[in-house]
Amino acid sequence: MSVYRRGEVWWYKFRFSGQVIRESADTNSKVVAQKGERNRRRELEEGLNGIRRQRAQLFSLASQEWLDLKRSVLSPRSVQIEEANLKHLGPHFNGKLIGDIDAADISRYQQHRLSEGAAAKTINLEVGTVRAILRRNRLWANVQPDVHMLNVRDDVGRAISQDEETRLLAECAASRSRSLYPAVTVALATGMRYSEIRLLRWKQIDLEKHTLTVGDSKTEAGAGRPIPLNDRARMVLDMWASHFPNREPEHYVFPTEKCGAAGDNFKPHVYATDPTEPIGDWKEAWEAAKERAKVACRFHDLRHTACTRMLEGGVPFSVVATIMGWSPSTAVRMARRYGHIGQAAQREAVKHLNGADSATGGAQNWAQFQANRFVASTNSLKDLAPRPGLEPGTLRLTAECSTIELPRSGNPGRHTPWN
Repeated sequence: MSVYRRGEVWWYKFRFSGQVIRESADTNSKVVAQKGERNRRRELEEGLNGIRRQRAQLFSLASQEWLDLKRSVLSPRSVQIEEANLKHLGPHFNGKLIGDIDAADISRYQQHRLSEGAAAKTINLEVGTVRAILRRNRLWANVQPDVHMLNVRDDVGRAISQDEETRLLAECAASRSRSLYPAVTVALATGMRYSEIRLLRWKQIDLEKHTLTVGDSKTEAGAGRPIPLNDRARMVLDMWASHFPNREPEHYVFPTEKCGAAGDNFKPHVYATDPTEPIGDWKEAWEAAKERAKVACRFHDLRHTACTRMLEGGVPFSVVATIMGWSPSTAVRMARRYGHIGQAAQREAVKHLNGADSATGGAQNWAQFQANRFVASTNSLKDLAPRPGLEPGTLRLTAECSTIELPRSGNPGRHTPWN
């Protein structure tokens, strides 16, 4: 038995089932702390012997076991995401036994992450990792009813305008990061994701055939997809390749490098370029360029922009889905999310539904014929009271001395054939 003080509060520490249990007794009384330690040890012993339905295991160990099992079935990218989730979860849950985690703990975690500025979608993914770990240990069912995922907007993202694009590209070209302009251009011209561009290698680009092959991607459908290069993308990549005359197929298109200032005029100078390592990120340069251009958007909005322009240009969903790397099952949903299809494109779409007689004015001729033929009795339309010779609930319409008696809803009526 071991109790000790931290400031005014007593803690206890002991080893149980190969694990070190270190917890606060939340008291300034040593006697109470000793009793708390005995009670805690009893709880663990009961859980270990099946008296209580609880695995006496720390979250840190349970999460590591779960991740080790998942490594064989998850993609490398998914493993990275789960590892990142656990880094955020660790400070809040690692010291807890998985059987002690309840909905209140998860709610507090959600509020803490929101206060840090994390997106609701990101927090939900992290809570999903907690759910998977607890589910594996048959503990999630007890927590689930009181856990509420955060609301996530599905319409986040926008397509930038041509004017915004012009201003943004001008500032990217003026950036100290010489790779920012070609990276942004490739994003606008191909709709590729940030990571797909950052990890691009020269072996994936064929400038002679004007094609680019995506490497690892977020989705299985996106990995290895070919994308044709338009004139703008080919010209920019061709120019960018001239900076690397000794490039190898395995080298990264956007390598890690440092930028400084040289000479009396502080002209930007690039050094320490390592083509075997990809650039870490464009965050600082990207944010600065956006601020100077006065354009509020995310890098991912460049992908939104590419998709929107293709869809509004009349490109079929199936073709857009192939270029964007969507799976067939999610193509329509993703097109709605990323497409922001405007009214102009919808008007163009329904033009294809014009009938064979549209060229000869068939619908217009019919409308004019009906307008000339039918003369509705104003009194009959406004006043539906019974008239002599009419059953209750009918309207009298006249057309060239012929009549038809129409029943009101639910009432049978007489129909006089047309002459």
